[in-house]
Amino acid sequence: MGWKGKLSPVTMRLADIAAHAGVSEATVSRVLNGKPGVATSTRQAVLTALDVLGYERPPRLRQQRAGLIGLIVPELSNPIFPAFAQIIENTLAQAGYAAVLCTMTAGGIREDDYTELLLERGVAGIILVNGEHADSQSDPARYIRLTDRGLPIVLINGFRPDIPAPFISNDDTASLEMAVAHLAALGHQRIGLAVGQERFVPSIRKTEGFRRGMKEHLNATDVDDLIVNTLFTVEGGQAAAQQLLDSGATAICCGSDIIAIGAIRGVRQRGLRVPEDVSVVGFDDSPMTAYLDPPLTTVRQPVREMSLAAVENLLEELGGAKVPRTELLYRPELVVRRSTAPRKA
Repeated sequence: MGWKGKLSPVTMRLADIAAHAGVSEATVSRVLNGKPGVATSTRQAVLTALDVLGYERPPRLRQQRAGLIGLIVPELSNPIFPAFAQIIENTLAQAGYAAVLCTMTAGGIREDDYTELLLERGVAGIILVNGEHADSQSDPARYIRLTDRGLPIVLINGFRPDIPAPFISNDDTASLEMAVAHLAALGHQRIGLAVGQERFVPSIRKTEGFRRGMKEHLNATDVDDLIVNTLFTVEGGQAAAQQLLDSGATAICCGSDIIAIGAIRGVRQRGLRVPEDVSVVGFDDSPMTAYLDPPLTTVRQPVREMSLAAVENLLEELGGAKVPRTELLYRPELVVRRSTAPRKA
């Protein structure tokens, strides 16, 4: 802070800041000196007290106030990704940061190009949602290069143990176990899975959860003909549903709500009804799912909690703390609506 003078004026200033922030003087000292071990909310309260009382922030904290954070998300046509972006952007703004949103599109700018652009703009850190890291066959070197230069990054979904960064993930395995358990309880035995391409970590985990659920609840181990890997599109879901119906499925678990919308379309193309003839379960609980016809039973990904955790991890890193290079798994929730029903006799 560039304080000068004797100890007593400094102590008085620390006391003022501590009183305004509702913390101890020792905590104020830790924040001002960039020491770890201070919660993000507490750190922000101290910085806010500095601003309100008219004190200058130390140079390193001044930079944080005006900092930019890169936010890279997949295409925005899937409503779950704008949901992530909105919460992350708002939370960063409350902490004094501005998000630079980079959106991936098919055939558009690649993630690596966006990363270079963000580095040129001098971002303080990057949050990536379902990026290249979610591809089990992608090269982890692109992320190691960032961490080696000391840039804090946080990755959402698609855990890779070969990338030394904090991960925030939905428990995809538990998600599909929940979906299968729900459908089995309704009397369905031929349950299908329409999920994304095999190479992606979320698809791998969802498939594992589906297999576990089928074994545990239906004692079914030979389920290969009930698993269809497809694109995360309406058309992909529609094609997958047709294939699963040919395999005798009376219920379909989907890897996303978008796939589920396509699956419902595929069922109706066969002259069948949802849920009277075929039950469908989505994944994500995107904002539009409650307004579909019928309203979609789906597995809710805890987007808000995951987004807040991602920002908190990044802010801890920016504050000098060392966040564990591991995965935080968040528990999903099954939201039962009207797209599932007991199997027809």
